[in-house]
Amino acid sequence: MSDKISNSGRYTTDTTYLNLTGQDIWGDLGSDLDELSPEERRNIVELDRQLHSQWGLGRNFILGWNAVQKGIQILVLPHYTVAEYAFAVRFKQTGDTTGTHAAADFVMGLLGQNRQLDNVQMANAARLLEVDPVKVAFTKPLSGTSIETRVIEKLVTRYGVSYVEGRAVALFDIVGFSLLSPFEQMTQLNSLSYSLNSSHSKMLDREVNINFTRSSTGDGFYIWNRDLGVSANTNLYHLMHLTLADNAIARNKANGRTVPLLRTAFHIGSCYEYHQSAGLNPTVFSDIVGDVTIDLARMSERSAPGQVLVGDFHVTIPADETNPAVELDAVAFVEHAQASLLQLNGLVLAGEEVESIKCYLTGEPHEGAYSIRKLGIQDKHGFDHSVFNAKINIHRSGAEPIFLGIEDQMLRGDDVGMKTTGYIMPTTSH
Repeated sequence: MSDKISNSGRYTTDTTYLNLTGQDIWGDLGSDLDELSPEERRNIVELDRQLHSQWGLGRNFILGWNAVQKGIQILVLPHYTVAEYAFAVRFKQTGDTTGTHAAADFVMGLLGQNRQLDNVQMANAARLLEVDPVKVAFTKPLSGTSIETRVIEKLVTRYGVSYVEGRAVALFDIVGFSLLSPFEQMTQLNSLSYSLNSSHSKMLDREVNINFTRSSTGDGFYIWNRDLGVSANTNLYHLMHLTLADNAIARNKANGRTVPLLRTAFHIGSCYEYHQSAGLNPTVFSDIVGDVTIDLARMSERSAPGQVLVGDFHVTIPADETNPAVELDAVAFVEHAQASLLQLNGLVLAGEEVESIKCYLTGEPHEGAYSIRKLGIQDKHGFDHSVFNAKINIHRSGAEPIFLGIEDQMLRGDDVGMKTTGYIMPTTSH
């Protein structure tokens, strides 16, 4: 590998050599790599080669690592073994008294935390999982800087799978997608993609940072925030609002079937995150699957065109830079989201400034306030799900307001597939 000095005076890495593994790690890690010394970057490139070899075209997961003299140790386990441990934790049906459950709980704990382990953790993991750590030797020892550690953590994570307990995910589902011609399907997916990108750009302009990504469902998208925490989940909820608003404006202006009619669902729950493969290598792009995506799909299949549903979740959301860890249910989360909407006032939609945004869960009048109606739906497999109907009202100066979602009164009757299961009084009124 060759290094050279850029105009800024920093060493840069020959990306041709970096890309010999087939990885686009330069684009993903470029700013961090620029801060490393030439020796540190050589170690990173060699580590990527070794991780790719141990990954074995996807046969193995890298579960953890720790620094040792002139290198690191990595914990390598076949992907099917990890799956067996996950199954044991979920169903507790092994009947094994020899430590399988302890190992399974330990593996799931590894999937839900940073990959860097200390010496004691690595020794315990190797003993419990009955595997020998693999040594990766470097020409020069690790420096131990925070940037170097962050780069190693990102690389190791790419060759494994992560478990997230409380991730917010939104699902946009295009109504009647299968009845469209292929060209109309492409056009509507592109329109939805543009609405997502435009809304993301508007939030960044307001200095509301969201590190969002998406995956295709075929007739729509799952979207989530790569970051975790209360602010990250709340910002995703607002991104959903703005995307729906952009879509509604586009539908009012469209001729023909070029802009989709959407069903939308939002939920917070657990999922596994993994990196997709391109050719023979994992990419920088991640995908998710888990209880949260399953619940969203079941919610969406029973929702009405134009409806916005929020799942009945109760989760512990981990701490972030501005908020401590907190337990939130769906009602408290939406109230928290409403309180943070002031940061979007003044945002421009279709040439008009936003004066106010109101988001709430619908219900019935009750002693001068509004209760929130909890709804029950049954999916095609016979499983029951609790949901809330959501509304978003966006008022703009000099333009008609944008009303998103459907009224609660439209959910009455036996033909809507939703039954009232209870009422909740929020701490704030509509």
